[in-house]
Amino acid sequence: MIPIELLETYNAKLRTYDKNTTVFEELDTPRFYYQIASGSVKMINISEDGKEFAQGIFYDGNAFGEPPLFGDSKYPATALCVQDSSIYILPKSVFFDLLLAHPDLHLKFTKLLSKRMIYKAKIMKEVSIHPPEHRIMTLLQHLKINFGTATDEYEVALTRQEISNLTGLRVETVIRSIKNLEKNNKLSIRDRKVYL
Repeated sequence: MIPIELLETYNAKLRTYDKNTTVFEELDTPRFYYQIASGSVKMINISEDGKEFAQGIFYDGNAFGEPPLFGDSKYPATALCVQDSSIYILPKSVFFDLLLAHPDLHLKFTKLLSKRMIYKAKIMKEVSIHPPEHRIMTLLQHLKINFGTATDEYEVALTRQEISNLTGLRVETVIRSIKNLEKNNKLSIRDRKVYL
C-alpha cells in the first residue's frame, strides 16, 4: 500500500509476530498504522458460543486496521496472525503526517476504504439472504477479481475453515457446498485445492 522506502523514511518499525499472535484486540484504541511486509493477518470476531467469524484476511503489502484510525473509534475486530508475520508499524500521528504530505496516497486509502465498504455490503447481503453455494461463489469470485485475473484459473488460498469463517457457514456446509459446486462445474478441486 505505502511504498516501503516511504515507510522507512517516516521511521516505521518492522516487528515480527509468531503465528496465532494477536496484533490488537477488539475494542482496543487504535494507535498505529499496520502494513504487512510478509505473512498474513485475519480480522476476527468471536461469538458468545466461541464461533469465529472472519471479517477479512490480509496478505503481503496489505494494510489492515486503518478504518478506526480515520474514524477515531475502537477496533471492531481482533487482528490475529495466520502465520509468522513481519509488520510495519507507524504511529497514528506520523501516519496522518505522511498522508498530508502525499495526497496521492490519501486518495489510494479513500479508494481502498470504499472497496472494503462495498465488499462488506455484499457479504452482509450474502450472509443474510442467499443459500450457501451462492455465498461461497460470491466470496471466491471476489478473491479472484482482487487477487487473480479474470481469464486465468485462480487457486483459492483459503482452507475450508477460513471459507467458513468468512461466510458464516459451518465447515461441514462449506465442504458439502464446494462438492456440489464442483458437480455443477462452477469450480474444480485438485489435490484438495479449490480452483475457480
